[in-house]
Amino acid sequence: MAHHEPAPHHDPKHGRRLPAVLEDPLLNKDTAFTEEERESLGLDGLIPPVVESLHEQAARAYEQYRRQPSDLAKNIFLAGLQDRNEVLFYRVLSDHLRELLPIVYDPTIAQVIENYSREYRRPRGVYLSIDDVDGIERAFRNFGLGEGDVDLIVASDAEQILGIGDWGLGGGAGIAAGKLAVYTAAAGIDPARVVPVALDVGTDNEALLNDPFYVGERHARVRGARYDAFIEAYVSAATRLFPHALLHWEDFGPSNARRILERYTDRIPTFNDDMQGTGAIVLAALLGAIRVTGERMREQRIVVFGAGTAGIGIADQLRDAMRRDGLDEEEAVRRVWAVDKQGLLTLDVGGLRDFQRPYARPSSEVEGWDRDEGGGIGLAEVVARVQPTVLLGTSTVRGAFTEDVVRSMKTERPIVFPLSNPTERMEARPEDLLAWTGGHALVATGVPFEPISCGGVRHVIGQANNALLYPGVGLGVVVSRARRVSDGMLQAAAEAVAGMVDVSAPGASLLPEVENLRVVSATVAVAVARRAAEEGLARAELGNPVQQVQDAMWQPRYRPASGGSRERR
Repeated sequence: MAHHEPAPHHDPKHGRRLPAVLEDPLLNKDTAFTEEERESLGLDGLIPPVVESLHEQAARAYEQYRRQPSDLAKNIFLAGLQDRNEVLFYRVLSDHLRELLPIVYDPTIAQVIENYSREYRRPRGVYLSIDDVDGIERAFRNFGLGEGDVDLIVASDAEQILGIGDWGLGGGAGIAAGKLAVYTAAAGIDPARVVPVALDVGTDNEALLNDPFYVGERHARVRGARYDAFIEAYVSAATRLFPHALLHWEDFGPSNARRILERYTDRIPTFNDDMQGTGAIVLAALLGAIRVTGERMREQRIVVFGAGTAGIGIADQLRDAMRRDGLDEEEAVRRVWAVDKQGLLTLDVGGLRDFQRPYARPSSEVEGWDRDEGGGIGLAEVVARVQPTVLLGTSTVRGAFTEDVVRSMKTERPIVFPLSNPTERMEARPEDLLAWTGGHALVATGVPFEPISCGGVRHVIGQANNALLYPGVGLGVVVSRARRVSDGMLQAAAEAVAGMVDVSAPGASLLPEVENLRVVSATVAVAVARRAAEEGLARAELGNPVQQVQDAMWQPRYRPASGGSRERR
């Protein structure tokens, strides 16, 4: 809530009066309240007498976390800590970011989502139902934030959650809250100024529909005109009530993700991480790789294996980068070969989606190419014919990048990014790619790996983790008050990430370490804000963007208690 009255909470059943500061996780300090604060707020005798520092509290909380028996239990512990004391939660998360990031988000968040209804605890955010469109604005108002109080809204309809698919209301709620936790930990987005939103449009997951504990709407996923009207009602209400907020779309299905982004991208500040964030972080890794090879972006031949929302989002970013390096639109598109489950995308393939069609090759181009039993042109044939310089995987087809496929690239420094996750769905493992190429492959992955020794060289494997990019993009938009998120702003973000690594040493990572997320996010935010100003999209005056970004970054530290009002930071 934006503001709390200092009066204590009254429980009529028991006659107890609980001070508001103990009930609000953004105000509660637990044992860190000073003696003066305890006296002024009426906390004497309600908490243990010791007065601890945030550092001492964080050390205890981390030990409690380490004793949890499983990743899911660790996530539940951290969620409980966030529900009780948000500053302490973010202090622990920030102190152990590399270790805890996979627990609060991908991959553990998938387990949390699968168990959302059965492990239901405290509600977090706003729940909007397609069966109550008229209640959207009322729900936002009930959340208690005013017109100038919101910087960021993350919304999901949970149709395509990570690698687990459609998980209904729990998916939307879990993924939105998890994404916002990363925004705060990585970029200092103020947790008091964000709203997680679950867009409940039903689910096609039969297990959920037949689960007596499921907390979402019990009907099939709504599509078509009624779905579009619901999204429009959400956007209209959110932008009217919170005119400065960035609207982030997360884990929408391929039939809706691109369509929604294209509909609103010129109207409001909006961002889809699955498309734009993934594309930009892969571009950052590729910019690092071509600095090693000494080639130009426009010289690359790129095969993308997995032509869904993420794969084509990456293709779009790389196409635009090649255009900026001198190619025209048609030439840039022709340097990308997209391969999906049915094989190489060609114009005679049935069922092409609108976003895939620009990358479909004419049938005349592939005459004489070998086809599989189903009539498609498989990955091995495409690589053998194209001999790409870059091979990207977003297919979740385990082991698809075989030794023969990689050797068919026939380039001295093959750039191979098996980006699928989790690990068991990767197209190739980095140690194999290095072994097959005598240590010459330039590798980035979608999941973290420890350094690998090959030929006497220690190779640091960069992780194409979107968390290196989207938090900084969000912070840059917040600081600049950008009217929209432009392609130029995403380019600036990718270049900022790429510029933070020295790739001159043998085996150097192509991307920054996840431990440095706060530094990376600040650097990206400055670049994004500056580009917004250059393009005339900034509504804020940017006199000193470096200092303005630093000033905007919320820090997990206790503020002096002030009778129950949240201080805007």
